[in-house]
Amino acid sequence: MPVPKKLDLIPEELRRWLAEELRDRGFADIVDVTEALNFRLDEAGLELRVGKSAVGDYSKALKDQREAFSIAETLLADMDIEAEGELHKVLMQMIATSAVHMINAVRVKDEHLDPKDLMSLGRMLKDLMSSSGMREKLLADERARVAREAREAALREAEAHAAEVIEKLERDEHGLSPEVLAVMRSEFLGLRK
Repeated sequence: MPVPKKLDLIPEELRRWLAEELRDRGFADIVDVTEALNFRLDEAGLELRVGKSAVGDYSKALKDQREAFSIAETLLADMDIEAEGELHKVLMQMIATSAVHMINAVRVKDEHLDPKDLMSLGRMLKDLMSSSGMREKLLADERARVAREAREAALREAEAHAAEVIEKLERDEHGLSPEVLAVMRSEFLGLRK
């Protein structure tokens, strides 16, 4: 089993602090951030020292993640819900392909699969599937809303047309009494006078 990275051994609150500190400094000042982290570790009574290369790697990963989210936001902002659903399908296929390649590499090269990589891949699949499900629900809700608005508009149009017909019948006096017109209006057409 691989040796855990030192950053994986630090408490979660310090890892969050490190991520915020790196973001606040624009993912730079690695030496200063490393010194501040080690000072906090000492204050917490932990006999653990983290090197600047580990903090630098972590900073790069955070920056890459932030850029990926930014690209995704920009891309998705220009898409409608259906296009987003298609993008999710493509991403699922890409992740599934990566998983197959990863498993084949283990089988062919007789290597061991890094549990952390497998866990990350699984989490990514789970999150993407969950997100895809939400997108599908949003799409279904959007379709239902459009259909409801179309029905309501058609009903308003039918009511307006029916009112016009009744008004015409009242003006033309085709032998219909006001009582008959009132019954037509309320019972057959669902309109109120």
